[in-house]
Amino acid sequence: MSTINLNDFASFQNIDKQDMLSHIAGLPKQLQTAWELGLQQDLPIRKEFRQILIAGMGGSAIGADLLTSYVEDKCKIPVVVWRDYDLPAWANGPDTLMIASSHSGNTEETLSAINTALSRNCTCLAISTGGKLAEIAQDAQIPLWRFEHHGQPRAAVGYSFGLLLALLTRLDLIPNPKNELMETISVMLSQQESINPEVPVSDNPAKRLAGQMLDRWLVVIASGILDPVARRWKGQISEIAKTWAQFEFLPEANHNSLAGIINPDNMLTKTMVLFLRSAQNHPRNSIRSELTKKIFMLEGMGTDFVDAAGESSLANMWSCLHLGDYVTYYLAMLYGVDPTPVEAIEGFKKELQRKE
Repeated sequence: MSTINLNDFASFQNIDKQDMLSHIAGLPKQLQTAWELGLQQDLPIRKEFRQILIAGMGGSAIGADLLTSYVEDKCKIPVVVWRDYDLPAWANGPDTLMIASSHSGNTEETLSAINTALSRNCTCLAISTGGKLAEIAQDAQIPLWRFEHHGQPRAAVGYSFGLLLALLTRLDLIPNPKNELMETISVMLSQQESINPEVPVSDNPAKRLAGQMLDRWLVVIASGILDPVARRWKGQISEIAKTWAQFEFLPEANHNSLAGIINPDNMLTKTMVLFLRSAQNHPRNSIRSELTKKIFMLEGMGTDFVDAAGESSLANMWSCLHLGDYVTYYLAMLYGVDPTPVEAIEGFKKELQRKE
């Protein structure tokens, strides 16, 4: 294990060989760029739909998760995220808008989904940097919203969310979120001032939290608007810090996971549970969060609250997400692992291709 000092910012580059830090720091700008790009894209499709299905995996799907959480109290038709091959039976006909989102354009599950959607005469739109998905979109003459991004899909979450947000706005399915978006970007930039690498551990909440998470089995719990953010934290912990983690949602966790705090007892003190909190939480879920944290703490688990910043639900969501990116980056530095490569995933994909 690395014995890196998080106050020694200059040593980060010896580990972070592909400069993941610059991608994390650039997320507020990326989110704004994606929104503006989405407002400029061609949109030659109808504006009345019965339902929307967004197909994607990994980093491309998390943007859709964030979108569905943000619009669930604003959009009057269902928006569903699909992480699998093919499509559910109800996704059929032109009144279903099927959006295929793949950073590389070569995600096999997403390609399967778009081909199924086309065969069922769904209204389709593709979001990608290129690849086979772009070829399918061009051949089928469906809208292709192409964006430029060189890096890991998880580092393009601003694109996978911002383009979708612009799309639903232009389809008149949600109120124009521009003011909330500008507040969100401002809050993220302000938050960066206290969590960027130059800020010492004593004044840097992201570095201190990473230190708490070191050598722990990690669990991230959230509710409401922050549900997909908990999922994002888990994904970043695994991909950036190469560390096992899980995510849970309230109130559901109180109906099952709460009982699993007895065995194996030697693991409890090695567990760290983070509770993501938003001012937008349902009051009962806020109480649940406090009580659950107390119970876990009394069982010997490490626990902590992580509070989202900003006034709006969008600012709460993205400030908490961005904080998580920094925390997991610092955790990667503590473990001495390069935050960019995901060799296990790439190796699995190659093995899977041999099974075709």
